[in-house]
Amino acid sequence: MKAAVIPGVNEEWELREVPTPEPGPADVLIRVRASGICSNDVLVTKGMLPFPAFDPAIPGHEPVGEVVAVGDAVTSRQVGDVVGTTWIRGTCGSCDYCRLGLPLSARAAFACAAPVSTGFTVQGGQAEYIVVAADQTVLIPDHLSPELAVPVLCAGYTSWSALRSADPKPGERVAVVGIGGLGHLAVQYARACGFDTIAVTSSPEKHDLARELGASTVVSNGEELRAAGGADVVLVTGTSYRAAADAMTGLNVNGRLVLAGIDVTEPFTLPPMLPFFGLGQRIIGATHNGTEYLREALDLVAAGKVKPLVETFAAEDVAEAVRKVGKGEVRFRAVVTY
Repeated sequence: MKAAVIPGVNEEWELREVPTPEPGPADVLIRVRASGICSNDVLVTKGMLPFPAFDPAIPGHEPVGEVVAVGDAVTSRQVGDVVGTTWIRGTCGSCDYCRLGLPLSARAAFACAAPVSTGFTVQGGQAEYIVVAADQTVLIPDHLSPELAVPVLCAGYTSWSALRSADPKPGERVAVVGIGGLGHLAVQYARACGFDTIAVTSSPEKHDLARELGASTVVSNGEELRAAGGADVVLVTGTSYRAAADAMTGLNVNGRLVLAGIDVTEPFTLPPMLPFFGLGQRIIGATHNGTEYLREALDLVAAGKVKPLVETFAAEDVAEAVRKVGKGEVRFRAVVTY
């Protein structure tokens, strides 16, 4: 089969011919139709996140395709099902974290002793075929194309989990910081739920688009957010913790700020003189918070209430796709087709 391979840290992705994996008794073999590239894949390539622990190093944690074979013990999936799988799809089952019996979520990536992580600890989805345990797949809703489903497996999953973590109440205002791969979906999810939604972006060229996505107001920073009436929920979807801290200037009393993006360059710090302790505010971390949220996020896209904006690449152009993602030149999610 054809697969994208990372030869080594800081090396360009290559499309290679590699052996097609065989499913075990509890597995399904998926013919991948589309697989996403996100900023984490760029960080992996640069060695800023753990490099794939297998050879060849096939990355990718957002694959969608058809089931073409099932193991003898599989009853929950059948040939022809369109499915995807997620970044964290299993745990070791025996460590202290696993003994808590919590629902599967990306918390396992940081707490489990040996999580099953697509593209990190097991083969990723940037390939024509991938083997996944049947119970680690999610059914893709009917009439939702693989190209539009792919971004939901990571960016949409994160954005929706962030909104749900904040638990906004009727009448509250939601602000989204960063109108990129996550943020352009977060604005749509918040608006689809009926919340007055504010976009916070320092990029003037994104203002019109943010309004088209559903933002009623677009501001450039926390001070402008405060002047616009503030927000009860601030979803930080970009990769700048400095922008996240600045946005707290516009966070209302009892407001919740959700960190959903990853900044690998600097820590998150509270702004000087901010009376955070006296305002009843909370800072929440969110990523993939449980597969029930993934199903909800997929359903909203399938219903046409949210539309991922994607740029598609042929498998032969996977290296170019990675370069464009690394330079921030993709609006807003890169999808490779196989």
